[in-house]
Amino acid sequence: MTTTGRSATRRQLLAGAGAAGVGIAFSGALSELFAGTATAQSLGHAGYGPLVPDPKGLLDLPEGFRYRVLSRQGDELRSGEGKVPSSHDGMAAFAGRAGRVHLVRNHENRANGAVPVPAVEGLTYDPAGKGGCTALTVDSRGRVLSERVAIAGTAVNCAGGPTPWGTWLTCEETEDKAGTNGYTKDHGFIFEVDPVDPHRTGAVPLTAMGRFQHEAVAVDPRRGVVYETEDAFEKPFGLFYRFLPKKPLGGRGSLRAGGRLQAMRVPGVPDLSTVQDIGAEFDGIEWVDVPDPQAAQTPIRFQDFGRAGITHAQKLEGCYWGGRSVYFVSSFARRSDGSAADHYGQVWRYDPERRTLTLVIVFGPDTDLQTPGESPDNICLAPCGGLMVCEDGEGAQHVYGVTRRGEVYAMARNRQNIGTPDEPEWGEFAGVTFSPDGDTMYVNCYKPGTTFAVTGPWRR
Repeated sequence: MTTTGRSATRRQLLAGAGAAGVGIAFSGALSELFAGTATAQSLGHAGYGPLVPDPKGLLDLPEGFRYRVLSRQGDELRSGEGKVPSSHDGMAAFAGRAGRVHLVRNHENRANGAVPVPAVEGLTYDPAGKGGCTALTVDSRGRVLSERVAIAGTAVNCAGGPTPWGTWLTCEETEDKAGTNGYTKDHGFIFEVDPVDPHRTGAVPLTAMGRFQHEAVAVDPRRGVVYETEDAFEKPFGLFYRFLPKKPLGGRGSLRAGGRLQAMRVPGVPDLSTVQDIGAEFDGIEWVDVPDPQAAQTPIRFQDFGRAGITHAQKLEGCYWGGRSVYFVSSFARRSDGSAADHYGQVWRYDPERRTLTLVIVFGPDTDLQTPGESPDNICLAPCGGLMVCEDGEGAQHVYGVTRRGEVYAMARNRQNIGTPDEPEWGEFAGVTFSPDGDTMYVNCYKPGTTFAVTGPWRR
């Protein structure tokens, strides 16, 4: 292991020499995200400049950017199937014909969800489940052409990830079994969703990929390996998994053929929160077969992985593929919750060719709840280079950017107060993604459920 590091406030981002050579795929090529000589830099007005207050009280953006509300919870779906569900979460954008964009949007409704996903014949897994996905089609001028149910009867659909063959993998962040919370079937699975015609994929759980509190997935486009994060709420915390399909890169429906589920073991590191130094690199990463992927009796993170144990981490959330590696996020870790150490956000990089795991970003410590730069959740690549990150913490909620020089900047701020004037509260952002041409950022406000399309000088 090699380490190098320093501390920084949440208004800064660490990018030490140990992070040299971090490769990110952008516009079809590798683009260096962090220069090897970069140092922590203050927020200032990096990125696109200061946020301009929105007179409508919905979304603050930098000058030159504008938004359009595509959909809000409680409105009527254009399909006539019912109302737009609540709890907007993970999302992806897919290219369509004639400049159209197909969006698939998760709804993280629990058993008490405010507005359930309407049940649709052929698309409903468990009639008692209130979660699922909806699909929107947007034309080249940004107008919504259609909005319909893509899968229903699932539970707590948090994030997920796109496949190389153009479908969406939606993840249930729950371990509830049939008989719990009124459910008639076991939950905690991944489902494949076709953004163009959801009936092609139906509502079939991909059971071999494991039953646990799923968060997000990323697919290796060359090998077909699927990486999965687990956002378990209590100690022992979640694991980082890989799924080896029997039919790698087999296209729509191929994951139903099954495969082997494994969990990551970092030798000598039972808890990733203890690693605090930027550039810390671990080689010889091991992958251990999961004893019971269905968790019939025991949740996977409690299962016996042998004398060497397994590696856990609190709040494993966003996951994406870039260049030759998979990146995944730990939103935060708290000793008070049972973690071995504290942090305000990590981004890790696993290189499958070298079998190395590297800590490339650390956020924190917390100093100002009204500024961006902590608790990273959903994450994606930005047309300007670097990253776009959804904040899921306390205080004001932002979409914030991370430049290739290591600067953190505010891209958007949610102005919708779901608290009171005396005790304001702002809902988190989720599902940040870009149109295939990079001209539009789509992002959800979790509560009240709102989907925005943001346009402007992205390539400036």
